[in-house]
Amino acid sequence: MQLRDQLQDILDSLGGFGPEVWLSVAFAGLLVAELLLSRAASPQQTRRWLAVLSIGALLVAGCWAVLQPLRGFLFLHLLFLDDQAVFFKVVIILGAVAVVAYEAFGTAEEDLYQPADRLPVEWYSLLTALVLGLFIMTMATNLLAIYLSLELVSICSYLLTALTTSRKAAEGSIKYLLFGAVSSAIMLYGMSLLYGMTGTLDITSTVFGVELAKNGPVVVALASMLTLAGLLFKLSLVPFHIWTPDAYDAAPVPVAAFFSIGPKAAGLLVLMRLVSALPGELQTPLAVIALASITLGNLSALWQTDAKRLLAYSTIAHAGFILVGVVAFNESGFQAATFYVATYLFINLAAFFLIDAFARSTAGSLRIGDFAGLGAGRPLLAVAMTVVMLALTGLPPTVGFTAKLLSFSALLQAYQTTENPWLLVLFGLGVLNAVISLFYYLKIPYLLFFKVSTRRENGPVPSVARQVLIGVLVAPIIILFMKPDWLLRLIANL
Repeated sequence: MQLRDQLQDILDSLGGFGPEVWLSVAFAGLLVAELLLSRAASPQQTRRWLAVLSIGALLVAGCWAVLQPLRGFLFLHLLFLDDQAVFFKVVIILGAVAVVAYEAFGTAEEDLYQPADRLPVEWYSLLTALVLGLFIMTMATNLLAIYLSLELVSICSYLLTALTTSRKAAEGSIKYLLFGAVSSAIMLYGMSLLYGMTGTLDITSTVFGVELAKNGPVVVALASMLTLAGLLFKLSLVPFHIWTPDAYDAAPVPVAAFFSIGPKAAGLLVLMRLVSALPGELQTPLAVIALASITLGNLSALWQTDAKRLLAYSTIAHAGFILVGVVAFNESGFQAATFYVATYLFINLAAFFLIDAFARSTAGSLRIGDFAGLGAGRPLLAVAMTVVMLALTGLPPTVGFTAKLLSFSALLQAYQTTENPWLLVLFGLGVLNAVISLFYYLKIPYLLFFKVSTRRENGPVPSVARQVLIGVLVAPIIILFMKPDWLLRLIANL
């Protein structure tokens, strides 16, 4: 392609890159707005204005992504914009708007109970930059684009973890950084091997598959697994899961809540595209990783006494359940994984917000034992917590049951086609792990309703706005169980 044609392609591609350009401008604009508002308004007014500007900027980016007509390759096959990428962008935007709204809707009285976890106003611009990286990840079909977008997401994540003044935040962010650096290095090495074998970075190119097929299956599988290391890290999958409990425990609740859904959504889409492009035999190793993640996450969560760490180990287990759909290596499996992530958005955000609401009722304590008896004073929140815990377990009448049913149905269908024994092992032990999770998920509702409080409730009632937001997140958990076809039809048409 001549230089003039390349420049024309870049100019034409800008029409499909509008939301990302807008987020870049919003990132810079929020930094400038922070400097101006900090001189002209009180800290509380500055925070409210920046929250409103952040929500507005994120909603504009989401609407722009949905309404833009351009589809196809961008920037010389560096990115690929399709309906699937747009769907995952919407999931990411919904998660980002929810966490900003939750943080902004708090009252001054509530914030007194966790002063060390109070996020500085810089977090709005950093979250916008993180969303920008995730947007690019959803479109990345070039190994270079995948790596660069993943690094942008990682750097923003490290900063958000360390943004508060507590020592725990500093320790958690350092662990996050060290494991992230190792996984990125492994991923880059795997990419270099793939480039050396194919001569191209474009995973959608026919040359990529043809040249890989000329190499031995063991070599291709090894290079492929090394390349997937960065995505396994973002998805909190074994063996790149060790950072998760410390980082989630260190980060404030809104940040940890977004970590549990945003990077996983974008990482899942990149993972599905990579395994579709790589001809190596990846089904068995991915099945082993899924099984290890589910088992380790569940068994570790059984012993937790801190609610946020329990949810951190829960995300490791659920990442394994999400991977079950990918392991099926068929269309129904990919659709099941997409359905799982989309519904996990509501379930996990509600879970984090609810434990934060109850923690503020106990002077900021996140110990599960301190939640005993709080259901009597907070009946609506306690019922919402019960619904969320049932969804995380995968029991009806919640959409968590539907998500697991779809994933394991696709896995069983794949076993009947391939007769890979590891798929049957994953099916059996995966279902058994879902039963094991009952013991720690239902512990919280049991304490809320059936135990007598050993301490007096001395915290504020969550603001009405926060309670409404939690209700908005809990409602789809029930609705999508009764009408899953609403979402399934949308996913099938992507």
